[in-house]
Amino acid sequence: MKKIALKLAIKAPAKKVYETMLGLNNKHTYEQWTAEFNPTSTYEGSWNKGEKMYFLGTDENGKRAGMISEIAENIPFEFVSIKHIGMLDGDNEITSGEQVESWAGILENYTFEEKNGITTVVVEMDTDENYMDYFNETWPRALNKLKDMIEN
Repeated sequence: MKKIALKLAIKAPAKKVYETMLGLNNKHTYEQWTAEFNPTSTYEGSWNKGEKMYFLGTDENGKRAGMISEIAENIPFEFVSIKHIGMLDGDNEITSGEQVESWAGILENYTFEEKNGITTVVVEMDTDENYMDYFNETWPRALNKLKDMIEN
């Protein structure tokens, strides 16, 4: 596993950045910035600690697919940790076996650090070496889209 870490300063309070990033007041705000990963990106579930969350989209064949995760931690306006535990293939939950064993249990963490009305979002996640280029290219685009949404 390799670690990816990105930071981006956004001219807004941490509360606004947190709520917009997670789509708490309007799920569409989450879907807008995560469209950089998949144009049909959405989620089903709760952001509450210990809850199951599905990060979904439509795959290239038009089938529902995505990640099955658990919210490992959620400290409002400060920190969110997502533990990925499996994948969804249509209606099938895959939480063990070859397809998920190399990455099940990895964390994706968001930290929100506010100072003088500017919030620095820090994204840290572990990933398989094969996906490093993809994430190093896509995460900056997604975070910049989030920044544009919030600041404009």
